Amino acid sequence: MNRLDRNARILAVSFAAMAGMVDAIGFLASGGFFLSFMSGNSTRFSVGVVEAAPYVSMVAALLLCFVAGVVVGSLIGRKNSLSATKRQAYILIIISLLLFAAPLIAGMGFLWVGLCAAAFCMGLENTLFEREGSVSFGLTYMTGALVKIGQGMATALSGGARFEWLPYLLLWLGLVTGAAVGALMFRSFGLNSLWLPAGFAGVFAFVLLAQRKRA
Repeated sequence: MNRLDRNARILAVSFAAMAGMVDAIGFLASGGFFLSFMSGNSTRFSVGVVEAAPYVSMVAALLLCFVAGVVVGSLIGRKNSLSATKRQAYILIIISLLLFAAPLIAGMGFLWVGLCAAAFCMGLENTLFEREGSVSFGLTYMTGALVKIGQGMATALSGGARFEWLPYLLLWLGLVTGAAVGALMFRSFGLNSLWLPAGFAGVFAFVLLAQRKRA
């Protein structure tokens, strides 16, 4: 985060908010499973295996779809050497379309297929700031960000840079704020609430492409 310029940081916080919305909506729609927080799903998977719980296959599908999203996102632009901005825009377009389709798929009686499509999107989202084949920081999970906040505070208390932790705090706040919005939306609109982050992804894609044309 600290290597990003101001505009990129704003985008990162916005993307984290979008992920928070999707995760909260998915959590409520699925009855307690995550679309982006795969550490939580991994723990539930292990517990489910030990207890022979019926939800194990569903959690495994979410994990696999998330990883598949990361694979696809990492492959986009790798051969064609797309600019970072154009690559991000293409990924966001895919996310927008799939998040729009997910409630429609669920409405046809395939709830878990729709949720898996959204989990795939969250895997895609984590590659938006990929550099040299590696994800610079997570946009849909905040354990690393919280560690950076703690480390940055320790650095400040020991006489080092005073505000290195601030960008990571903003990233965390973006996710939790988005999650709150998603939970509130779900009360009124159910899984159709995914159309809000779908719209956000589409708008972000349009903005990035417009910036590319002006450059």
